[in-house]
Amino acid sequence: MTAQSASEIAALIDHTLLKADATEAEIRKLCAEAREYGFASVCVNPCWVPLAAKLLKGSNSKVCTVVGFPLGATSTVAKACETEEAIADGAKEIDIVINIGALKSGKRDVVEGDIRVIADAAHKAGAICKVIIETSLLSREEKVLASQIAKSAGADFVKTSTGFSTAGATVEDVKLMRQTVGPALGVKASGGIRTLGDLRAMVAAGATRIGASAGVKIVEEARSGQAAPPSRNDAPSKNSY
Repeated sequence: MTAQSASEIAALIDHTLLKADATEAEIRKLCAEAREYGFASVCVNPCWVPLAAKLLKGSNSKVCTVVGFPLGATSTVAKACETEEAIADGAKEIDIVINIGALKSGKRDVVEGDIRVIADAAHKAGAICKVIIETSLLSREEKVLASQIAKSAGADFVKTSTGFSTAGATVEDVKLMRQTVGPALGVKASGGIRTLGDLRAMVAAGATRIGASAGVKIVEEARSGQAAPPSRNDAPSKNSY
């Protein structure tokens, strides 16, 4: 990875707060930090999208939200409704969790149809769609298949993890996903990325976006020029998305 400025690093990060007990004060703080540091987006639960859109109006940071989160087991109709409401409320990026059970049951058409509906709705409104495949629950072959399906269905990114399952992003999974989708799609690494060293390792593996709740810490490391080494990314911790 070539050397990047702190502002370039911030522009890779979806500054994230998805915990169930997040308060309005915390969301306001998240958005203020996004304005200050220049993060790519804030990633919040759907109920906070209107507030985040209001607070970030006129800034370069977009509002990202999650759909079918964190299990991916809601119906396509429900996911479509979530997507349409979130976009109407001001979201510009939609991170959808795939139907993991359908994938593992060999129901490719179900998985692809689920993603396509959301990707089409997002694109119609000028938003982008990132597809969370939840790598920790998949075999290597399933990770490849899920990435292929996301690409075929019109997704803009494939994404490793929700940060709420059994493990987060790994360098190996990011490499595999990048090899599978090629250069045309983005790859988002999320879950357990806590240091500048973690971010650099994921970018070197092929990630073009990072989901992290430790965005401020990571950018401050970049500003100080004293990067901590990569941490272990094989298990999530509280709020490690």
